[in-house]
Amino acid sequence: MTIFTIKKAEIKDVKALTEVGKKAFFVPHKDAIPKEIMDTYIQTNFNEEQLLSEITNPQFQYHLIYHNQSLAGFSKVIFNQKNEHIASNHVTKLERFYLLEDFYGLGLGIELFKFNLELCKKNNQKGIWLYTWIKNYRALSFYKKVGFQKIALYNFPISETETRLNDLLYLKL
Repeated sequence: MTIFTIKKAEIKDVKALTEVGKKAFFVPHKDAIPKEIMDTYIQTNFNEEQLLSEITNPQFQYHLIYHNQSLAGFSKVIFNQKNEHIASNHVTKLERFYLLEDFYGLGLGIELFKFNLELCKKNNQKGIWLYTWIKNYRALSFYKKVGFQKIALYNFPISETETRLNDLLYLKL
């Protein structure tokens, strides 16, 4: 039985969040994004100043999952985040859903997902959507298993000059 806890991120968690975000983003993309572009993307999106501004913004909901008191991953959701391919206004964007590689296969991803699903329902959301790189097969398999369906493609910007094709996935609640 996997022992885990989930808690809302606080200011004191920012440093740990930056490290988890950098590592979790790097693993599935390391062979596809050139090093200098990867370094810039990670520095821009996973620095303490950026994450501090996000965790203190009430629009964003960050939650951390721990396994035996070790930070294993986190999620970031944005309620009422419209998407042009989804008719409903009351939908949540699952903007980040990261688990460190050391914690794969322990069932933590499904537990963090179920937590976010309940959070969305409590906030009267009609669905959840997200972008996932089309070659992130592990993530795509997970999202398919929990009921997401591909509804469109999206060119995700990773730099001013490069994008990576992502699937837009949606789960109606």
